[in-house]
Amino acid sequence: MPDRRGTKPAPAKAGDTTEIDFTGRDRRRRGLGANASGGLGFYVHPLIAVDRDSEAVLGVLDVHIWTRGNRPAPDRHHRPLEEKESYRWLAGTLAAANRLGEAAGVVVVMDREGDLYPHFARRPASLDLIVRARHDRALAGGGTLLAAPENWPELGRLTIPLAPRGPGDPGRRATLALRARAVVINRPVHHYEPADPKTLTLTLVEAREIDQPPQGERVCWQLLTTLPVASVADAEEVVGMYRLRWRIEQVFRAAKTDGLRLEETQMQKAQCLFKLAAIAVLAATRIIQLVDARDGSTRPATDVIDAALLDPAAAIGRSKEGRTPRQQNPHPHGSLAWLAWIIARLGGWNCYYKPPGPKTMRSGWDQFAAMAAGFALAQLPAPQHP
Repeated sequence: MPDRRGTKPAPAKAGDTTEIDFTGRDRRRRGLGANASGGLGFYVHPLIAVDRDSEAVLGVLDVHIWTRGNRPAPDRHHRPLEEKESYRWLAGTLAAANRLGEAAGVVVVMDREGDLYPHFARRPASLDLIVRARHDRALAGGGTLLAAPENWPELGRLTIPLAPRGPGDPGRRATLALRARAVVINRPVHHYEPADPKTLTLTLVEAREIDQPPQGERVCWQLLTTLPVASVADAEEVVGMYRLRWRIEQVFRAAKTDGLRLEETQMQKAQCLFKLAAIAVLAATRIIQLVDARDGSTRPATDVIDAALLDPAAAIGRSKEGRTPRQQNPHPHGSLAWLAWIIARLGGWNCYYKPPGPKTMRSGWDQFAAMAAGFALAQLPAPQHP
C-alpha cells in the first residue's frame, strides 16, 4: 500500500472508550451521572500513538472525559452530531489531524463505535481511517455491506498472534482468510446529517478465521477504511494496523485493575476526578512504554523523562546493579530500555524469573520520582543568610 503523502509511515493512532465505574463506591461522589450499570461513573476516551513496526506505545495525543447528565437526554435522532456522545470519535480524529499537522501517512484506528457515517464523511483529508464495521449499511449497487464479502474471492491468508484477553490468558495464533474490495455505501435513509454526501466510497477488508478455536468464537473483522487495497499485502497492512487497538486496552488496564486502580480513588468531586483521570491516562501510558522497553528498545529514555533526569537515573541505576552478569544493566545508556531496567529494579524486580509487568513498573516509578525529586532539591543553591 503506497503511502500517499510521504515515504516514512507515521505511527498509527488508536482510540477507544473506557468506563470508570464507582458502583458500590459512589457514596458522597458529587457531579457524576449514571453509567451503563446504573451506578455513578464517567467515561474516558483517549487517543494514543503506536509504532506500526514495533507496536510500542509512543504517547497520548488527546483525551476526552465526560459524565452523563441525570436528566433524560433529548432524542438522539433530533440532535446534531456535535451534541451527541458519539461525537467523541470524530473529535478525536480532528484532534489527531490538528496536532500532527501535515505528518505523512497518519492512520486513526477505532473499534465499532467509531463506525459513523459523518465520521468518514468529515474526516480530514490529511489522515486515513480504519474502523471495524458495526452497521450493515446499504450499498449503492444493491445488497448490504456485511454480507458482501461472501461472494468475493480470497486474496490470501494471514497468521497473526491474538493478544491475551486478560491476566492468565496466554493468547493464541489465528489464521485469517483475507478478502477486500472497494464499496460505495449509501447515506442512512433516516436521521442523517443533510450536509453529508449521499454516498461514500470506502474499502471493506474482511479477515475471517478459518479454523474453530478451542474456546470462544472465530475472529471475524470487517474493517472499513479510507485506504486503497489493491493486493494481499495491502490487506495485511490494514489488518496489522487494526491489531494495534489492543495497546489501548493495555493502557486502560494499567490505569485501572492492573496498575493505578483509578476506580478506588477517594476523590469525590467530578472535576477533580476528571483531572485525576487525565493524569492517570498519561501515567498508564508511561507504564506501558516502560513495559514495552524491558527487553530492548531503540527509543530514547527522554520519551518518558526530561533530559535533566538522565544523570540522576544513571546514579540510581548504578546503585541497583549487582555482582552477577544478570544483575548488570545490559542496555545502552540513555535508552528507554536502560531506564526501564532501572525502574523495574526500583519496583522490586530481581533480574530473575518472570519479566517486570505494569505493577512492578508503577511501583518502581513511584520510587524513582521520589528519588529524582530529592536529587533536584540537592542541586538547589544553599540559602544565603545575612
